[in-house]
Amino acid sequence: MLQQYNPKNEKIQVWIGDRLYTREDAKISVFDSAVQGGDAIWEGLRVYESGVFCLSRHLDRLFESAKALGFDELPSEEFIRSAIKTTLNANSMNQDTHIRLTLTRGKKVTSGMDPRLNQHGPCLIVLAEWKPLVYDNENGIRVITSTQRRNNPQFLDSKIHHANLLNNILAKIQANFAGVDAAVMLDHNGFVSELNDTNLFMVREGKLFTPHADACLHGITRGLVLDIAKNTQIPFEEKNLSLVDFYNADEVFATGTMGELTPVYEIDGRKIENNSGTDLRNDIQSEFNKLIPQLTEAL
Repeated sequence: MLQQYNPKNEKIQVWIGDRLYTREDAKISVFDSAVQGGDAIWEGLRVYESGVFCLSRHLDRLFESAKALGFDELPSEEFIRSAIKTTLNANSMNQDTHIRLTLTRGKKVTSGMDPRLNQHGPCLIVLAEWKPLVYDNENGIRVITSTQRRNNPQFLDSKIHHANLLNNILAKIQANFAGVDAAVMLDHNGFVSELNDTNLFMVREGKLFTPHADACLHGITRGLVLDIAKNTQIPFEEKNLSLVDFYNADEVFATGTMGELTPVYEIDGRKIENNSGTDLRNDIQSEFNKLIPQLTEAL
């Protein structure tokens, strides 16, 4: 499932550093840490008619990642919000929009790995594009299991929402060669972690399950789904789950800002067959839809 180029994005303006640039002129230095070593953090934001979804939560996570990586001279939250607002207004965007919000460690004085070479402060990038949800939430997706294991705190903590995504990209390459939509990534013990780009849930006998968020991102939509389950008295559990658990689930779905709740109908050639008579994903999606206007923030 390949995202398509939208001609509406041909003339977009992109925020870099402290001002807007045309798409054609939007560039960063070859000395920027993002180019030198993927040394950057990012958040994916979804814009609905009522505003930016869970903006405060995304910005909290951005600043937590920045602290973990020891970024200096951070832009203020007020500055970032203003940059987002300015970018959306310049592009006349107020819905059906995805924002790739990136903060690099900034430009280095000379090429090298050492963060002490970054003496110009971080670089903020606000890239807003007209985009639909990334997956087909009506028909669902097919996935395979990748041989590429997901990072965990033993190596690189996935709670840091960093822009060095080769771990995930290698899994996505395997999915592409297999002709499916995404790849399941396992943790170092062989338990299911998440897809290469979204969190995973499964349903069995009316109960909702999701992997521990040890080797996967603490997704914001993931957290909302767990809140919905708690508030609507759907039994749920976070636990170690194997591929066999997912093969035999009544329902499997992925969650993420860019896709909301996406059904998974096949894993490694095994069809996910729902003989339970329940449709918890649809029920949770309905509750999620109610939350959208409550959790969006107008700028």
